[in-house]
Amino acid sequence: EAAALRRLCRRARAGKEPAAARFYREEGNRLFGRRHYGAAARLYSQAASHELPGGPEVSLCFANRSAALFHLGHFEVCLEDIARAESHGYPDRLLPKVLLRKAECLLCLRRLQDAADAVRVVENKIAMDGIMTSPTHQTVLKKLSQLKIKIHEKESCPEPAREACGDIQRKSEIWEENDSISHASSSLSLHFDVERGRHLVASQDILPGQSLLKEEAFVSVLCPGESCLLQDSSETAWDTRVTNADLYCHRCLRQLLASVPCRGCSYAKYCSQNCADVAWEQYHRTECPLGALLLTLGVFCHVALRTVLLAGFAEVSRLVEWSHNGDKDLHNPEARCKHLSEASDTRAGTRGIPGCNDNGQYQSSYQAVFNLLPHAEKHSPEHKFLCMLSVVAICKQLQEAGLEPAVLNQESSEKWSKPKTCEKTSGELSPELKTMAEAMLRHVLQLQCNAQAITVMQESGSGDGAVVNKKPVRLATALFPVLSLLNHSCCPNISVSFSGTAATVRASQPIPSGQEIFHCYGPHRCRMKVAERQQLLSQYFFECCCEACLDELESDVKSVVSVRNSFCCPSCQAPMQVGEDMLRCSNEACAISVSRESLSRRLQDLQQQIKKALELLRDRKADQAIKMLLKCQMDAGNFLSPEHLLMGEMEDHLAQVYATLGKWQEAARHLERSIEIVEVHHGPSSVEIGHELFKLAQILFNGFAVSEALSTIQRAEEILSVHCGPQSTQMQELQEMKTCLLELPRSILQRT
Repeated sequence: EAAALRRLCRRARAGKEPAAARFYREEGNRLFGRRHYGAAARLYSQAASHELPGGPEVSLCFANRSAALFHLGHFEVCLEDIARAESHGYPDRLLPKVLLRKAECLLCLRRLQDAADAVRVVENKIAMDGIMTSPTHQTVLKKLSQLKIKIHEKESCPEPAREACGDIQRKSEIWEENDSISHASSSLSLHFDVERGRHLVASQDILPGQSLLKEEAFVSVLCPGESCLLQDSSETAWDTRVTNADLYCHRCLRQLLASVPCRGCSYAKYCSQNCADVAWEQYHRTECPLGALLLTLGVFCHVALRTVLLAGFAEVSRLVEWSHNGDKDLHNPEARCKHLSEASDTRAGTRGIPGCNDNGQYQSSYQAVFNLLPHAEKHSPEHKFLCMLSVVAICKQLQEAGLEPAVLNQESSEKWSKPKTCEKTSGELSPELKTMAEAMLRHVLQLQCNAQAITVMQESGSGDGAVVNKKPVRLATALFPVLSLLNHSCCPNISVSFSGTAATVRASQPIPSGQEIFHCYGPHRCRMKVAERQQLLSQYFFECCCEACLDELESDVKSVVSVRNSFCCPSCQAPMQVGEDMLRCSNEACAISVSRESLSRRLQDLQQQIKKALELLRDRKADQAIKMLLKCQMDAGNFLSPEHLLMGEMEDHLAQVYATLGKWQEAARHLERSIEIVEVHHGPSSVEIGHELFKLAQILFNGFAVSEALSTIQRAEEILSVHCGPQSTQMQELQEMKTCLLELPRSILQRT
């Protein structure tokens, strides 16, 4: 990750590099020639991000990328790229080829009239250019003739209208807006007390899967994440690796197929010109010259800067001034909590809760963000000093780059499209920048306890198999003022899912009226022992007293994680009794003792062997990967409990290898064993089980096991609809598989 960050900093610092653009375009052409269209499209995007805006060279990048997208079957996006190429001055002599591609896209989309119009444009263009005798021109003429025939055939024999299947129709969720809490369901109410602070409580009985909160992030910043090499590419002078910064829109977090580059840097990319323009107007015109510094300082500093830019200087100044004069208890949390607790018994108490407006409404606004607790008195002096130093560095850079008027909303975006460096700057920040710096420091401190990771289910591996293996990946860091009201529990009663920058909270179990709504901040009882959970939760400045922690701390009952992820006796496979340094076999007839250190080393060696097996799979050496995984499985059985999570992971890896070979029955058998272990750890209705059942459904679908696939799909739908909602990508894919299976002839259904 550090190496990836250094590469990104170099990229952000370099800005537009025509030499890099030429390299990426040529490398894209090489991969296009090898039919690696996805990798080629990524490289054409990199080339476009390095071209100077408005230049004719960028049109070549868009045109080349449109060709790759056409081969990938993304016809709508291909049309958008063709339009971009034309608007950026694509060379007139090459235009017929691109216009033919446009006609082919329209034909594939069954927009026959538009396709015929596009063909006539090509014919008129050829007629104006005169006689075409070169081999390239002859190819264009031949393709034009073939295209006219195809259009005529489609017009003569229109395809019958396909009946819309009711199962694939997106279900609308019942939703009644809360009068007091923006973006929240009417089934919630806002409460406050000294012990729990602000929190949300069910005001009526809530069913599993019921939506409780739908909130857009007030601010979000994309996290680059780890980098990986493109298919069939290698380490070169220019960076050919891709990160999330290349795969997702930097504003709305939509996945990118054809990115629109920033006008000023080669780092920021967007899903559309509209997103690029809005981002530039709201914050990126200020951030653009600071790209390398912001990547170096980290995402919290970046979020803090973007927060004050989105709020605007007037609102920031008002609330900073209020914090100085308007509330004597602001810097004395204990006194403030006491005051609010006494007031909360009255109707006026809701209005007094921090973040609420004069009408007692808690809105997803900058006022709510500003009132999130920074815990300034609990952070170490060293940490506060480093945060302050980072904020001052940003403000000094803004001042030296001549961006202060833009930060203070004193100039239009046109005047600041190319910021000029000030010739002379004083050693001290202006009073206005000091105000912004104070707010930014507050936000950096807030983020340690209030930052929310936006996650996405991302494909792992090459992504070219029949079974798509996905894992949750941190995509961005954001602030959600309403979501931040939820307190932590190691056994939460809700699930959070994301779509772009929007978070949706759903009940994961029945919640009776009067019960508090609990979110998990990361440490979960199914994944960590109580001591590990308490240690991780210390960053939030509280000691967890949830039901799961109290059960483990106040009784002699071992953590479920300790029991399930335990060692077994290497001699008789009986469970080992837990000890500090030495573990003793629970079988009295055996009573062998083994050091914890030796078993831990053995576990680490096993994990390294599994890693090597997965590398063999990535190198398409499936048979060798199977042999190594089976050997690992045999070794693990000699010292790990049958329910150890690593045993389930090995079954999952074996299922993945067999699926790549098309051996669907073997793959299903191993995945079913994996699901049994995952169910022991996480429960039969957990989202983890839902993801595993989704994979099993794909395997059974590809293996033509119709009845088993349908029953697995039904069970996966029941679980994922609760945690992710009916409109999630996985739910839509499950419904498409079910529709496909149900459309099979009755004779086949009866036979299978």
